[in-house]
Amino acid sequence: MPYVNIRVAGTLSKEQKAEISQGVTDVISSVANKPKDTILIFIDECAHENIAKGGNLLKKPAAK
Repeated sequence: MPYVNIRVAGTLSKEQKAEISQGVTDVISSVANKPKDTILIFIDECAHENIAKGGNLLKKPAAK
């Protein structure tokens, strides 16, 4: 059973999560020849302040 863990800084909409999940499932099923119903995907949303790059905490993007 394939297991995929995706971690993102910030949050995604339900629609974004659904689209990402479908795309990842399609690729794994096609490339690895695995049944789609055996593929598990976990999406972890992390606060920017809990992620560092190059020794510096990420900054939350400015609101659009």
